[in-house]
Amino acid sequence: MPELPEVETVKRGLLELNLIGKKIEEIVYLRDNLRNVLPLDLPNKVCGNKLLGIERRAKYLILRFEGVGVVSHLGMTGTWRKEPLSAQARKHDHIQLHFPRFMLVYNDPRRFGFFDLLDQTEENDKYLAHLGPEPLSSDFSGEYLFNRSRKREAPVKNFIMDQKVVVGVGNIYACEALYLSGIRPTSACGKVSKKRYESLVKEIRKVLSAAIDAGGSTISDFKQAGGDSGYFQHEFKVYGKENEACVRCGSTIKNVRLGGRSSFYCSKCQK
Repeated sequence: MPELPEVETVKRGLLELNLIGKKIEEIVYLRDNLRNVLPLDLPNKVCGNKLLGIERRAKYLILRFEGVGVVSHLGMTGTWRKEPLSAQARKHDHIQLHFPRFMLVYNDPRRFGFFDLLDQTEENDKYLAHLGPEPLSSDFSGEYLFNRSRKREAPVKNFIMDQKVVVGVGNIYACEALYLSGIRPTSACGKVSKKRYESLVKEIRKVLSAAIDAGGSTISDFKQAGGDSGYFQHEFKVYGKENEACVRCGSTIKNVRLGGRSSFYCSKCQK
C-alpha cells in the first residue's frame, strides 16, 4: 500500500500537471463502487467549480475545489493520470474528472481505494478527525513520542505506525527508521527513553525525506502521477532483507511478525 512518501510524490506530480485554477466540467463514474460506494452527490457539488489546490494529509490526497473538498485514497494499486478528453478508457479505469481540455483518470485494479466528499467541518471528518501530527512537522518530536508512550506496553514499531500517534509512518519506513536509530521493533514503547525517541524522530524524518526525493518505493504496483516507478527501494537497509547480512555488522537480518506485518531488524545493531 502506498505510504506517505508515495502519496506525497503523487501529490507533487499532480501539481506539476497545470491543474490549479482549472474548472471541472464533469465527473464520470465508470463503476458505482471502489472500496466504498461512490457518492452520487459528489459530482453535483464539485462540477462547475475551480480546483484551488491539491494537498496531502497522512496517506490521503485532498482536492480543494471552490466550497468543497474531496478526499482520495489510493488503496494498494490506485493511480491518477492525465489524459486527453478523447482518450479511450483503459482496463480498471473507474473515475474521470473532466476539465476543459483534458481529464484526470483514476485507475485501480484491486479497487481498495476510495473517493469521497470531506465533511465541511474537517475537524469532524470521518477520515481526518482522528489523525496525529505529520512526521515532517514541528508538532512531531522526541518529547511528543516520549510523553505519548508512557505507561504503554505496545511494541515501539506498532506505536509509531498508529495513525492516532503520528501519520504516514508505514511498515517500510518504520522498519528502516528503527534500524537507523538502533531500536528493536519489539521493544515496549513505554520503556524507550526520551533520548532514543529523539534519535528515532530524526531518522523517521531523514528516511521519509529521502524516500520523497527518490519518488517513493515501488514494491509491486506503485506508480507516480506521470507513470514512473519510485526508486527508494534500492536504499533499503533492512526491509525485505530477511536472512541477508546486516550492512553495519554482518549479522543476519531477522523478521518477526508484529501487528500482522513483517518487521525486519538486526538483533545485534538494534536493542
